[in-house]
Amino acid sequence: MRGEVLHYDEAQGFGFITGADGNRYTFARENLRRDTVIAKGALVEFLPASGQARDVFSIRAQAASPAGAAPGASTAPPKPAAASAAPQPQHFGRLAEGGAVHDSGLPGYFWRGVTRNYINFAERARRKEFWAYCLFWTVSFILVGLVGALADQTIGNFNDGNGPIVMVGVWGLFVLATFLPWLGLIVRRLHDIGLTGWLVLLILVPTFGTLAIIVFGLIPTQGHENQWGPVPQGVRV
Repeated sequence: MRGEVLHYDEAQGFGFITGADGNRYTFARENLRRDTVIAKGALVEFLPASGQARDVFSIRAQAASPAGAAPGASTAPPKPAAASAAPQPQHFGRLAEGGAVHDSGLPGYFWRGVTRNYINFAERARRKEFWAYCLFWTVSFILVGLVGALADQTIGNFNDGNGPIVMVGVWGLFVLATFLPWLGLIVRRLHDIGLTGWLVLLILVPTFGTLAIIVFGLIPTQGHENQWGPVPQGVRV
């Protein structure tokens, strides 16, 4: 597949490619063919495999002048017919001033957390996304509890001495339904500050784990691309 290099960090040995299919692929130094020089904006060919680009090589050599050109004739390469349809470079973070920033307000972060990002343990999550999810998860938890309490009141559980059976039940279902989104959000927040997502296991440690997650949620976004992706759109660095 043909693509364009969005970013390559020579020091850390990883980068990103936008493929002709519109998807973004990661690649590492070991995925490059020998003696291949990669720079931002370079056109490359690669083999896509589960979101990763393999066997990457530059196709700049194909821009050479046509064979058999007359002496003295212009050596400028002909413009490919499909050049206008080539994918344009994408910019992220502070550089995305003219692009669409995926920030539809605080409720939008929570909605994407329980839909598109339901089991997303990759990429990065900025502080605003983390705390917006926390806020609206708490609001939703309270509302679900109120609905359960009204149901208990209607069927007479409080009068019969049975207790808030429905309220406890719907709370339990809500927590189970949002457990994976919570884990994914914490992992992406850890990625955003340059830490491994395995630190999410700290939540198993009583008290200390909760405090650690709160601290992780307060740390500013890393102002550069890292191995988990580019700076989240909308971040001022």
